[in-house]
Amino acid sequence: MVQADNKSVATKRSLSILLADDDVDTVITLAAMLRDEGHVVHTCADPNLVLEAIERYKPEVCILDIVMPGKTGFSIARTIIRMNLPKRPFLIALSGVFTRPQDDMVAKSAGYDRLVRKGGDPRKLLDLIDELASQPPAAA
Repeated sequence: MVQADNKSVATKRSLSILLADDDVDTVITLAAMLRDEGHVVHTCADPNLVLEAIERYKPEVCILDIVMPGKTGFSIARTIIRMNLPKRPFLIALSGVFTRPQDDMVAKSAGYDRLVRKGGDPRKLLDLIDELASQPPAAA
């Protein structure tokens, strides 16, 4: 006789995600993967428009490239922290340059909740998003 597992299966909800990266290929690829997972994804290739996109779309999660022309993801994250938002989005730094273990602390000091490295296994980012989608929405 096979016993059923009594653990409850967490239901995943669709998240509103803002993806900002000046590399169009990265934006297209990650946006498609996140949409395939059932999330609503807004994209921004211009770092100067990220704050406007946050105010317009009110994303639950922001995935921001750190190295972009004109503005760094670090300065954008610091500005997001200072914005008067009803609910601050979960901030994920995306970088192919900041890849050392100590760079996690650099990202956190700028206000990021997590650092995900480009060029690695995209499943790591998807697993993080799945974890966030399994949590109940935070109150505003």
